[in-house]
Amino acid sequence: MQTAPSSAASLYDRVRRVIPPVEWPAFSEDIDAILALKRERNAIILAHNYQTPEIFHCVADIVGDSLSLARNAIKVEADIIVLAGVHFMAETAKLLNPDKTVLIPDLDAGCSLADSISAGDVRLMRQRYPGVPIVTYVNTSAAVKAESDICCTSGNALAVVRSLGAPRVIMLPDEYLAKNVATQTDVEIITWKGHCEVHERFTAADIRELREAHPGVTVLAHPECPPEVVAEADFAGSTAAMSDYVGQHRPARVVLMTECSMSDNVAVDHPEVDFIRPCNLCPHMKRITLVNIRAALEHNRHAVSINPKVEARARHAVERMLAV
Repeated sequence: MQTAPSSAASLYDRVRRVIPPVEWPAFSEDIDAILALKRERNAIILAHNYQTPEIFHCVADIVGDSLSLARNAIKVEADIIVLAGVHFMAETAKLLNPDKTVLIPDLDAGCSLADSISAGDVRLMRQRYPGVPIVTYVNTSAAVKAESDICCTSGNALAVVRSLGAPRVIMLPDEYLAKNVATQTDVEIITWKGHCEVHERFTAADIRELREAHPGVTVLAHPECPPEVVAEADFAGSTAAMSDYVGQHRPARVVLMTECSMSDNVAVDHPEVDFIRPCNLCPHMKRITLVNIRAALEHNRHAVSINPKVEARARHAVERMLAV
């Protein structure tokens, strides 16, 4: 008697273009276990666009960029949220769901931007620029968010700056995001020297070489890239905006100047588009695996907690962002 196919087996068709058949057996057992654990524990998985396809397309319930994950986190009805992303994202989910259990599969899944600034640094900026509102990128710790007036993501940074109605704004910690926003507004933006270790490696010369090697290629860049990279690109936007661009314009050939897995995940939905893949990996995002997602659900590992002294203020900054 033939048995029914496993849940993992039924999902493989979706990702066969980006996961070779020889690799699938290494994933299928964990996928089946995770799907069962989610049902048993009333759990949901939120996955960032930089997660690998077997996570993004096979076990995640909600996917997207930081803004999308933040917006959707407040709509979650599950008892447990597993954040397949980095630590600041799990903290943000916890801020918005204080009564739920939020799990991060690997405590060392950090972020170079979050590490580039401390709460003390923000307080010193306030002293140096009294009365100037502080916009803090969500790629920061809860302690840093608590010292800011409002948060932003790459998807809404310009709207957040404009919403303040101020002639000067401090924008922390991503220097390149701040400079790229500054080109779109008359607001004076004071920056910080923080950089994403993935996006800072892209150069304008990389784009020119790609255009020479692949005539007619459409180049999309993330606004965490240096301004000269954004200037060379055909379009710049958040990971969600880049994905939407591909869906709306369907370029014959495209390159995404961002983390590697983004191209794989968008390619699943657009088999007609040829994706050129310059590969800059985020080592922190890649710490999240099916194995440790499964362990998180099996052992309640690792529950996120936020210092009560900063929680309410950090939540206010995030909620103020979501209201824009």
